[in-house]
Amino acid sequence: MRRMHSRYQKNNLGRPFQLNCKRYNCSQSAPVQGIQRMHSEFVTSVPYLHTERLVLREYRRQDFDAFAAHLADPVSAAHLGPSDRHAAWRIFCSQAGLWLIHGAGWWAVEDKETGQVVGTVGAFFREESTVMELGWNTYRAFWGRGFANEAAAGALDYALEIRREPTVRALIASANASSLRVARRLGLTYEAETEIYGKAVGIYTLEREGSLGQGYGNTREANKRSQ
Repeated sequence: MRRMHSRYQKNNLGRPFQLNCKRYNCSQSAPVQGIQRMHSEFVTSVPYLHTERLVLREYRRQDFDAFAAHLADPVSAAHLGPSDRHAAWRIFCSQAGLWLIHGAGWWAVEDKETGQVVGTVGAFFREESTVMELGWNTYRAFWGRGFANEAAAGALDYALEIRREPTVRALIASANASSLRVARRLGLTYEAETEIYGKAVGIYTLEREGSLGQGYGNTREANKRSQ
């Protein structure tokens, strides 16, 4: 893969900020969302990440049909629980909107060769956590091609090397064998059990080399103390 040098780009307020790209090429997208507030435009941008075969980019309206079909499929959504189109729209919009709230969120994963969206990947924060979480989904028509590994590796590199997050985590059900394989390839290791939406999941974590983190348990205690 090509390595890009550090570059300066403009943020929402017109001030330069440094976007330091290492293993994965990355760039800022054009503004993808905007609202009028007090006669001024508020705009957020989503960084583009480039891997060997994929582009990680912002959600677009035309991506929704495939997204909804994935969530409606009882096989592909087995570990999430199927959602109808109305629920899928809320999830789609909330994932896109995370970039406005936290400056982190989900990307559509696009195959460079075909231009097709093959899934989604996220590096985001839940409401109650200050630990960045990774998530990945590959649409069933594209299973078995290694897209989840490649997209998740790009998101992980962005979280640890570009954002310099001290720790990342993934929440994975024990029955989700394919996601567990991706987590192992990324170097995430099991820390503890928790629940999400009433379902038991494992917490898998990875610390950035040289960070002061001492595992998810200590990070969680630090979060409690800061609240």
